[in-house]
Amino acid sequence: MQVSGKVLVCDSIDQTGIDSMKRAGLNVDYLPEIMPAELVSSVKDYDVIIVRSRTKITKEVVDAAAKAKIIARVGVGLDNVEVEEAEAKKIRVINAPEAASIAVAELAIGLMISLARSIPRADAESKRGNWIKKELMGTQLSGKYLGIVGVGNIGRNIGRLGKALRMNLIGYDPYPINREFITETGMIVTDFNTLLESADFITCHVPSTPDTRHMFNAERFAKMKPTAYLVNTSRGEIIDESALYEALKNSKIAGAALDVFELEPPANKQLLSLPNLVCTPHIGAQTREAQELASTVIAEKVIQILRGVI
Repeated sequence: MQVSGKVLVCDSIDQTGIDSMKRAGLNVDYLPEIMPAELVSSVKDYDVIIVRSRTKITKEVVDAAAKAKIIARVGVGLDNVEVEEAEAKKIRVINAPEAASIAVAELAIGLMISLARSIPRADAESKRGNWIKKELMGTQLSGKYLGIVGVGNIGRNIGRLGKALRMNLIGYDPYPINREFITETGMIVTDFNTLLESADFITCHVPSTPDTRHMFNAERFAKMKPTAYLVNTSRGEIIDESALYEALKNSKIAGAALDVFELEPPANKQLLSLPNLVCTPHIGAQTREAQELASTVIAEKVIQILRGVI
């Protein structure tokens, strides 16, 4: 069944989703570099607004979206969308949390291995002609305790990969953790402080909320082992970057890997200069497979909502 309506795609998304919506009868305008002022002035004409992480759907945008039925984020989380404002205007807000779970999990494991074996430094020094083999004594993941903060789709995928690497799993989540997953992996479920004190590697998978802002701060770093590594591929706001800088500089923890930052691109040059920090430019979901799936999932959800199916 064909559907009608106008769709504004505000950020770069995979072509598969755009093609699906067009085949279903939707009129799609693809403006991946649209600026805030232009968005506010033009959004009144659209039934559906689609974003990734670049575009912010502010109250001003929501107020201007006179015809909007759906606001969709092609990705995990909705922290760049004023959800309450949208829902107050009877606008459906959707995302695709399932699409990036494997990609983000694989990156988190890759960052752990990069930290444990100093891969970025080894690569850089080798290319400079410096043979620093004796300086690069690493540690194995096998047998270590992997603390997973937030055991949702991504956290569970990381747990399975960690288990395959013969790591022991510790999990913390304010919400109940899937019982079948606990049985499958032998995860030890504990409180946050016990996880901090026990884990050799900690990986974070929580949304950005007032409760999670700076949940990793000086007090929490002081509880971690001096040999522990921290990986964050969720949201930059959950880590106090100034406290992380002090913890890394003073060897309170062994190292950290960040794919996300409080401000993006990151502005904390002191933190970026540390040799025991590995960083990537928010590429957790940046695989061909994840982007295609996210685009396809959102397109299908939009079509089904407009058909009145979901």
